[in-house]
Amino acid sequence: MAASELYSKYARVWLPDAVEAWKPAELTKDYTPGDRALCLQLEDGTNLEHKIDPQTNSLPPLRNPDILVGENDLTALSYLHEPAVLHNLKVRFVESKIIYTYCGIVLVAINPYESIPIYDHDIINAYSGQNMGDMDPHIFAVAEEAYKQMARDQRNQSIIVSGESGAGKTVSAKYAMRYFATVSGSSSEANVEERVLASSPIMEAIGNAKTTRNDNSSRFGKYIEIGFDKNYHIIGANMRTYLLEKSRVVFQATEERNYHIFYQLCASSHLPEFKPLQLGNADDFHCTNQGGSPVIQGVDDAKEMCSTRKAFSLLGINETYQMDLFQILAALLHLGNVEVEERSADSSTILPDNSHLTVFCELMGVAYQDMSHWLCHRKLKTATETYVKPLSKVHAVNARDALAKHIYAKLFSWIVDHINEALRSAVKQHSFIGVLDIYGFETFHINSFEQFCINYANEKLQQQFNMHVFKLEQEEYMKEEIPWTLIDFYDNHPCINLIEAKMGVLDLLDEECKMPKGSDDTWAQKLYNTFLKKSDLFDKPRMSNKAFIILHFADKVEYQCEGFLEKNKDTVNEEQIIVLKLSKVCLFIYLFSCLFVCFISGSLTSRSKMTRPVQAQRDHKKTVGTQFRNSLHLLMETLNGTTPHYVRCIKPNDLKSPFMMDPMRAVQQLRACGVLETIRISAAGFPSRWTYQEFFNRYRVLMKLKDILSDRKQTCRNVLEKWVQDQDKYQFGKSKIFFRAGQVAYLEKLRSDKLKKACVRIQKTIRCWLTRKRYLRMRQAAITIQKNTRGYQARCLVAFLRRTRAAVIIQKNQRMLVARRRYQQQRSASITMQRLLRAYQARQTYHKLLYEHKVLTIQRWVRGWLARRRCRRSLRAVVYLQSCVRRMAARRELRKLRVEARSVEHFKKLNVGMENKIMQLQRKVDEQVRNGTFCMDVGTSCMDVVTSYMDVVTSRVDVVTSRVDVVTSRVDVVTSRVDVVTSRVDVVTSRVDVVTSRVDVVTSCIEKLNENNRSLITEKDDMNQLIEEQRQQIAGTAQAKVGMQLESDIREERDHYQSLLSEYTRLKERHADLKEEMTISVITNKPGLRRTDSNYSSNESEGTPSSESAEGRHSSDAPHQDAVDMSVLLKLQRRVTELEQDKQTLQRHLDKREEAQQDQVKNAEKQRTAGRAELDLEALKRQELESENKRLKTNLAELRQSLTSTSSPGPGSAPYNVLLEQLNSSNEELEVRKEEVLLLRSHMVRQEVLKHNKVGGSSPKRYPNSLCSALVPGLKSTPDYHKLNEDGELWLAYDGLKETNSLLVSQLQVQDRRHEEEVEELREEVLRVREENRQQQQFLSQSLLLPQEARIEASLHHEITRLTSDNLDLMEQQEKQDKMIRKLKKQLKVYVKRVEEYEAGGQMERVAPGPEPRSPVGITRKERDFQGMLEYRRGDESKLLKSLVVELKPRGVAVNFLPGLPAYILFMCLRHADYSNDDQRVSVLLNSTINSIKGVIKVKRGDDFETVSFWLANTCRFLHCLKQYSGEEAFVKNNTPRQNEHCLCNFDLSEYRQVFSDLAIQNYQQLVRCMEEALQPMIVPGMLEHENFQGVLGSKPTGLRKRTSSCPGEAVYTVDSILQQLSLFHATLIQHDVDPELIKQVCVCQFYIICSVTLNNLLLRKDMCSWSKGLQIRYNVWQLEEWLEEKGLPDCGAKEMLEPLIQAAQLLQVKKKTEEDAQALCTMCSALTTLQIVKVLTLYTPVIEFEERVSISFIRTIQALLKGRVESPLLLMDTKKIFSVTFPFTHSPLALETIQIPSSLNLGFLTRV
Repeated sequence: MAASELYSKYARVWLPDAVEAWKPAELTKDYTPGDRALCLQLEDGTNLEHKIDPQTNSLPPLRNPDILVGENDLTALSYLHEPAVLHNLKVRFVESKIIYTYCGIVLVAINPYESIPIYDHDIINAYSGQNMGDMDPHIFAVAEEAYKQMARDQRNQSIIVSGESGAGKTVSAKYAMRYFATVSGSSSEANVEERVLASSPIMEAIGNAKTTRNDNSSRFGKYIEIGFDKNYHIIGANMRTYLLEKSRVVFQATEERNYHIFYQLCASSHLPEFKPLQLGNADDFHCTNQGGSPVIQGVDDAKEMCSTRKAFSLLGINETYQMDLFQILAALLHLGNVEVEERSADSSTILPDNSHLTVFCELMGVAYQDMSHWLCHRKLKTATETYVKPLSKVHAVNARDALAKHIYAKLFSWIVDHINEALRSAVKQHSFIGVLDIYGFETFHINSFEQFCINYANEKLQQQFNMHVFKLEQEEYMKEEIPWTLIDFYDNHPCINLIEAKMGVLDLLDEECKMPKGSDDTWAQKLYNTFLKKSDLFDKPRMSNKAFIILHFADKVEYQCEGFLEKNKDTVNEEQIIVLKLSKVCLFIYLFSCLFVCFISGSLTSRSKMTRPVQAQRDHKKTVGTQFRNSLHLLMETLNGTTPHYVRCIKPNDLKSPFMMDPMRAVQQLRACGVLETIRISAAGFPSRWTYQEFFNRYRVLMKLKDILSDRKQTCRNVLEKWVQDQDKYQFGKSKIFFRAGQVAYLEKLRSDKLKKACVRIQKTIRCWLTRKRYLRMRQAAITIQKNTRGYQARCLVAFLRRTRAAVIIQKNQRMLVARRRYQQQRSASITMQRLLRAYQARQTYHKLLYEHKVLTIQRWVRGWLARRRCRRSLRAVVYLQSCVRRMAARRELRKLRVEARSVEHFKKLNVGMENKIMQLQRKVDEQVRNGTFCMDVGTSCMDVVTSYMDVVTSRVDVVTSRVDVVTSRVDVVTSRVDVVTSRVDVVTSRVDVVTSRVDVVTSCIEKLNENNRSLITEKDDMNQLIEEQRQQIAGTAQAKVGMQLESDIREERDHYQSLLSEYTRLKERHADLKEEMTISVITNKPGLRRTDSNYSSNESEGTPSSESAEGRHSSDAPHQDAVDMSVLLKLQRRVTELEQDKQTLQRHLDKREEAQQDQVKNAEKQRTAGRAELDLEALKRQELESENKRLKTNLAELRQSLTSTSSPGPGSAPYNVLLEQLNSSNEELEVRKEEVLLLRSHMVRQEVLKHNKVGGSSPKRYPNSLCSALVPGLKSTPDYHKLNEDGELWLAYDGLKETNSLLVSQLQVQDRRHEEEVEELREEVLRVREENRQQQQFLSQSLLLPQEARIEASLHHEITRLTSDNLDLMEQQEKQDKMIRKLKKQLKVYVKRVEEYEAGGQMERVAPGPEPRSPVGITRKERDFQGMLEYRRGDESKLLKSLVVELKPRGVAVNFLPGLPAYILFMCLRHADYSNDDQRVSVLLNSTINSIKGVIKVKRGDDFETVSFWLANTCRFLHCLKQYSGEEAFVKNNTPRQNEHCLCNFDLSEYRQVFSDLAIQNYQQLVRCMEEALQPMIVPGMLEHENFQGVLGSKPTGLRKRTSSCPGEAVYTVDSILQQLSLFHATLIQHDVDPELIKQVCVCQFYIICSVTLNNLLLRKDMCSWSKGLQIRYNVWQLEEWLEEKGLPDCGAKEMLEPLIQAAQLLQVKKKTEEDAQALCTMCSALTTLQIVKVLTLYTPVIEFEERVSISFIRTIQALLKGRVESPLLLMDTKKIFSVTFPFTHSPLALETIQIPSSLNLGFLTRV
């Protein structure tokens, strides 16, 4: 194709860039040959011109179409070049978060720098067994390909993992080994795979370290061979290591660390076992603190130490060796801290008290003096003598570091050897897979000997890689038989020769090391002189004479010569080794034992032969370069003998940022690891390859219908010849078409143009159709509008006319309404006015009468007031007159007194009277004070005044008294002062009157207060009494109500309980009666005494009075008399009813007995013996009835006495009369029964006399007349007792009566015990009721103190609690009663059956043979009635199970025989064993059956779906039979009476039902596994890969890794294949009569398997995530749903299992752009997890140009919307999920006795019963 066609306008190209490596651009103008520049436009809109080199005329590389970007395989790209590879990797890594990509045979792995969930066990299971091209790129896919090729090709395999430090080599190798360990497992040795994986943490601890590029960088190369046996199970492993970086032990660069094991030791120094090592922080040791970064973020060294020690133990390194190992490592840390002091320029020394050296010597078990001496000295040997030379400080430090490196290297080798020993297997290795984890190409600012060896190894590996790629290309071309030419590829053989050839760099280095005075400078000059002008790959730096440059395949590398000789020689002071050889550490002695032997042999040779030992040692010792070259050659031989698989690890950036790519660093590594070389080799040939079918499917749109032929190959040839003129651009192979680079892009362009034209044509047609449809719709709309308008107008006219008519009618009615309303208003107004007027007149009359009444009342009151006023005035006048008169009389009396006062005697009398009066007043005051003490506060002031006045009066009285004596002697003086004294006495008198009046006032006040107080106290007492009465009334009312309610509830509960108890007692008695009847039926077949049914009635009559008397006593002891009387009443009523029933029963017995007597009279000869027994029994019954009558009379008398003695109800009351009536009726009933007993006795005697008369004298001994006379006194015959007792009959009768009495006594004792138990229960019940009553009273008293609402709430709560507890108790009792009833019913059925059998046997015995018929009659054999059992001999179980289980072919049984026939046969055998009551036979049969079924399922035919389904159906049927014939009510309700007869009668096999249920579950799980194995290979091809719409939505190019390339010739499966397999499963299950519910559960499991496998593959395959694939999935799901409808299983729950797959298909088809789309998507995908949704959106890949990728912003929006969802953290669905299964009971209508055993089963030893 011409360049002008490719470089046209809008063509996209790549331009080189210094920062981004390559940047995209687009042509703005067509390119024509001869142009010197291209007009381009960058993505940011910048226009520029790209100059074209006129010499090379090279154009910028073209970009691939967008649909090819992001492919799994880089070789699928149309344009193969560096920018295309880089862009594809960047899109997958940055946008799609995919770290793995194929590049032909190489897997490119980019380090994500974060944990991603793609290495779990479900991912391993998903890749296991898959072809490499069928799944997305993964390290597991490479491992699976290696594993499958090893098994298929019988050839060893190798996985070569390379890359620079920090690229993820170690992790990739670790996951590859984990895959092998998980998939293959171990064959014979236990935990081999665990030990293989356990070597990783050990090797990481001792061989990995932190560098500036990687936190866990491997500082050595390793090649692990994983061995397999013939069955390809892991049996062991072997490890080879290469070029350990020993210098890191003593030196680390900035931001780097030493090996991890040292930091783990320091982090664990606090442990007790590490205390003797005297370790501390890592910063304290020189060997671990040089980098300044002792801690790795996110890594816990202490935990890592635990993992390391655990791995050591798992690999067999015991604690002793571990501690020795840690001791040596700790000694190295202390050795690094040993300081060397400079003594002089050429000598040095170590101080004698150096603590670190002391610890080193202690740990190593060597002498301090020797070690300190040889660290600063060395021994030189010449031909004639040996002398010791001191070392300078620099040389001493180097010697110390060399010793440390040497010890660590020996320890490293010992650990590797021990790991290999632990992983070595005794089984012969059949094949192996090697995993090579080796350093990639390295170039630093300063490159030394290590980088030289690493790059040398990469040169060798690149050479092998190139040869392998070239070989594969040749094999592919030769296989397809297409012409090919030699592809020119880069051959790095000259570079390898430069390094390893004779007199190469390594040889010159070894030669210089042998020189006595060899140095790095002299070696550099030799290199310059040898290679500078002879090799183009060698060069010298311009500014240095101590470095050289080698042009490697990846880049130029400058090496510094300093240190090359020292590192190559790797020398150590021999004297130091000799000192260490004397160590006391066992492990250390073992490490240097070989070296010690070498030294000893060398010394002995020197002494004996006098040769030069030093020269001999040098001749035998190999340099590091030579050793590395030899090991590298050995590695290449191993790799060349295997099939290699390549993994190239890429480090995306140096910042360790997740999912960020530095283009320049990535391009540099792609060049170094050979990926671009692979691309170049592929691009040089035919990189794009299509099968004919794939090409036809993809580019069918370029063909016309006439171009399509039946021969696909010829069709493709015609199409290519038509569209691609240059035939050199493609080649036709046998099965593929090979294209040159760029041709696929051209074909894609043609396809896109054709599709665009087709789209335009379809759009044109659709738009025309839409426009015409729109026109027709508008025309129809116009017609419709016209029609509707005209109709609307007509309707408007009609509506107008209707409205007009309606308006007239409305006006008429309105006017009528207005007139009527006006009339009604006027009428109402008139009536209102009349009413108001009449009311006014009435009110006026009323007011007048009221006024007159008030006037009269006022007049009456006024007249009364005036009369009273006149009376009061007259009264006041009278009082005034009286007072005047009395005043005049008082004045007269005063004058008289004054005259009298003048006399002495009168004065004395007056004084005497005054003293008495004063004393009286004093006593009166004191009494008033004592009476008014409680009112002293009120009269305190008044009393003070009275007291003061009384004191004055008293004093003055005393003065007067003294003066009277004086006056007697001095009459003359007194006479002169009498007037003064008189006047003063008047004053005192007046004051005393005042005091008296005040005292009266106070007294009256006190009395009023006392009266008020008494009235208040009285009112308080009255109120308290009223409140108390009201409270008592309320409490009594509430208590009475609650008590009545509680009493009624208790009574109801008690009645319910007693009814249950009576039912239980009745059933129990019935059970005892049935047992007695069975015993009687057995006795009837034998001669002797036979008990009749009268025992039942006698027992019942014995039990009833005792219970009645107990109830009577309980009633008499009850606290509440009303309740007692009511209960007595009820009991008496119940007793009367029972007596009536007894009467009826006796009447029936009498009738039966009379009939029996008549029958006995007829058959007297046959029933003589039975007659006497009946007489005896009737006599016993008579005695029992008499005792019963006495007992009833006694009970009635007691009840009557108890009723009479009680206070309520009294005689004459209604209840009392009722009770008396019922008692009288009971007495009458008893009298009637007594008469019936007498009649019965007389009847018995008559029957006996009749028998005796008929017999006559034939048997006088049995029935003498004397016996009849003795029985009936009214007989005329006279008893002769001597004759009666001659033959001992009286004694026999006496013995019989004694036995009968003893029997009755025992029964009475039993009844007494029952009666006592019932009485005790009733007493407990009474106590419980009393306690409840007390609690209720207490609760009521407490609740009365609460508010009304709280009281109601508390009462409700209390009542609910009580009722709940009562209900629980009753439920528990009811459950017990139900269990007992079921048990009794079951026993009753058994006994009834046995009784019927006995009766049938007795009837057969009683049948007498009749006379033979006169004429001969033919005898026909009756068909035997089988019981549905199969009898077999003991020990035939193995024969039975061998024929019925082990050797049975399910196919024949299912087609020809009854479904579930083996289960029925086994159950019939089990029935016979149960019927025989042989527990051992039952156990042996069941256990043997279980073991036989397990053996068939698990050992012989466990992978046969038909066999497993057959035994699943039979196991379920046997389980259903165990349930159906168990006798349990839940399972026998649908049984026929005949089936109920077949129930198991002796053994409860409920435990074995559980065992068979477990066996059915195991069979079901095995069935699911069989289905999974059958469906697994069909699901992915049928649901995902097969295309139903071929030619329209073709697949994209797949590159070198074609799908199904690893296993050619596989069958092609479609969704129809899946449906056929499902139909086969369903038909087999139906044929074997599997339960329908179980079939539904099986369908659910089937559809879950289909959904999980399909969805998991969809999530792991980028090429399947497209719109067209979503359409295909939905079509396939629809077919599955149609299959469910066809089979009648739409509602079984299988459709719900497909919901995640349906939502994933919808997710591929919905719009994914806006935020509304994101919200709708989140709502739709409810069955998918967030990880699954994001994964599908990330993997979404357009197949055609009209589709678009999902933007990162949209995915982030989805993640934000789904952030709060709680879901599983796993990406994939669990394909091994086990659904719980249930086996619902299915009733079988089949009768066991109708089952016929086919003769083909060879079961002739079974006998039908």
